[in-house]
Amino acid sequence: MNAQKNAERAAMRAHFRRKYQLSESPKDTNHLKSVGGKVSLPRKLSKIIHPETKTKDDGFNLLSAFQGLSFGTGEHKGRKHSKTSMYIRVTVCVRTQATCGSTHLLCGVAQQRAFCMMAAGTLAQGKSEGRKGAEGTGVRKRGVDGRVRSFEEIPHTGRSGWINLVKFWREDRFRQLHKHTERTFDALGPIYREHVGTQSSVNIMLPLDIAELFRSEGLHPRRMTLQPWATHRETRQLSKGVFLKNGEEWRADRLLLNKEVMMSAPVRRFLPLLDVVAKDFCQMLQARVEREGKGEEGKRSLTMDPSPDLFRFALEASCHVIYGERIGLFSSSPSLESQKFIWAVERMLATTPPLLYLPPRLMLLVGAPLWTQHASAWDHIFSHAEARIQKGYQRLSSSQARGSEAAAGGQYTGVLGQLMEKGQLSLDLIKANITELMAGGVDTTAVPLQFALFELGRNPEVQERVRKQVRTSWPQAGGDPQRALQGAPLLKGTIKEVLRLYPVGTTVQRYPIKDIVLQNYHIPAGTMVQACLYPLGRSAEVFQEPHRFDPGRWGSSREDGQKGEGAGGFRSLAFGFGARQCVGRRIAENEMQLLLMHILLNFHLSVSSSEDLKTTCTLILQPETPPRITFRKL
Repeated sequence: MNAQKNAERAAMRAHFRRKYQLSESPKDTNHLKSVGGKVSLPRKLSKIIHPETKTKDDGFNLLSAFQGLSFGTGEHKGRKHSKTSMYIRVTVCVRTQATCGSTHLLCGVAQQRAFCMMAAGTLAQGKSEGRKGAEGTGVRKRGVDGRVRSFEEIPHTGRSGWINLVKFWREDRFRQLHKHTERTFDALGPIYREHVGTQSSVNIMLPLDIAELFRSEGLHPRRMTLQPWATHRETRQLSKGVFLKNGEEWRADRLLLNKEVMMSAPVRRFLPLLDVVAKDFCQMLQARVEREGKGEEGKRSLTMDPSPDLFRFALEASCHVIYGERIGLFSSSPSLESQKFIWAVERMLATTPPLLYLPPRLMLLVGAPLWTQHASAWDHIFSHAEARIQKGYQRLSSSQARGSEAAAGGQYTGVLGQLMEKGQLSLDLIKANITELMAGGVDTTAVPLQFALFELGRNPEVQERVRKQVRTSWPQAGGDPQRALQGAPLLKGTIKEVLRLYPVGTTVQRYPIKDIVLQNYHIPAGTMVQACLYPLGRSAEVFQEPHRFDPGRWGSSREDGQKGEGAGGFRSLAFGFGARQCVGRRIAENEMQLLLMHILLNFHLSVSSSEDLKTTCTLILQPETPPRITFRKL
């Protein structure tokens, strides 16, 4: 009897494979050549799968009957399937009377005996399983066979990097990269692969996946190397700073830099330098409002584009902290050299993204105008930094010749002076890192300040809540900027909220040092994985009312502005994470908070239109047109 049953089962399995063109080999992933919609099993095979007796038949393994099939759960009622799939996946649903009462597809949806298969294309899989399966925790459930899906099964935007690159150029996706990632996640689900030119990546957006990625970054975390920057250093025979280094060499330099820019002691020393620049900026703005504004004296208002002044503020503040000296950008006639530096930084940032997807050495060889512009911008940035470093070196040498009077008096000499005094980094490495700090410290603070002024202007009730805290905190601090900021946590919340909606850098990259599983897909060690911050910050699966500007959602006692389980620390990543987070983070955070504090103490902000700003992406996210802000003196 048993032999007869086994023969019958073998015959039915063979019949099924022949009828639906299934491979015999368990290693063959191209097992399904043409199946569409819903397929019912023959009655005899259905009886084998659903025996009338409730006794378990240990002699039959359902999964072994369909070796090579990819199993997974998915809602399929009324589903339309793509006929242009890049690959095919088979979804198996088993519905039986022996259910557990759950609402899961495998557990008691209906008292129905059926076995069905469906072919799901890339897009269909993403929309059904990706977005819907990601709600709350953002974890994709494993298939009924418990199998982790292969890397090749991850939904993707096309296999040819060069065809994709042409599409990026033709459709201007470089300038709308943040919107492109958001649309692609909507279409394909919470994980997808992308190959553009010479760059390949896996893109993710949910906190639990990001947490898993950072757990596998290792002792020497790696992010994507900006090859155009690296090629410039190599062709000019310049040292690289920590931004472009990896491995033990990176770690050794980074630990030395952390002591001067990240630790609490140096932060306390450079906060007063940032504070005085913020105060001077507001005095300059008050004089301009009085001079050019409308209304009665003492209560004038002025509508203006503040972006040029914010760029000057960012450069003045950065120079004061890094070089320990002011460069006079708030005077009526700021130096042409400083204006050229700002222009060079903007040109460098604008030419970087297209060069990321092309071989820089080839661009250099053929003399491509794009490369020439990029390299010239960097040359000017290094020239500006070189002049400042030379002045700093001369000042330090003069001070030492006089018996270190300045040091004895406790005068803070800036990050440059501190690095030179300690002598733990070579002069070339100091130059490389100082130049990177300067280049990364202008647009990355000036642009978020534009967004911050706009959001505070179109959300007057939020503006008043923040101002109320500031007005209480500032007098109590007695002129101590650190105490003032600690007493006004909504200032920090405002910056975090701005960077949630408008992340300066739209992705954070890591290369895991070990194989990991994300959304139930296998990710090999060494794969570049990008956490995409723009769709993360605007996802209703992560934040309640994601498009509402609410600095209070970041308060330590507030959890109602966030959704999902766990990984709460992986929702705000504008400055990166861990050992490889932005080295200038403390400078930038405090610089922006102090300026907003003094602006709110002196001005009421408003905007003429509350419509969303249109944004564009160079290497950083910025408004297509800078918003016009009305400053009314208080």
